[in-house]
Amino acid sequence: MKICFSLKEVAEALSLSPATVQKLVREKTFPEPRLLSGRRVGWLVHEVQAWADTRPVADLLPPENTAARRR
Repeated sequence: MKICFSLKEVAEALSLSPATVQKLVREKTFPEPRLLSGRRVGWLVHEVQAWADTRPVADLLPPENTAARRR
């Protein structure tokens, strides 16, 4: 059972970039990381999940897959 997420894991779990997670922390709209050791921080999984649960339901639908390929 995982207790803490790294920055990369938080970003991946929420489909956000690491820079966006850091911005939300600076804006005090996202849980602050916990000090795990001298130079290591992590986010408690249950705090990240609780934050995600408070997000409003979106009116936007994901874009349709156009099947276009980058060349």
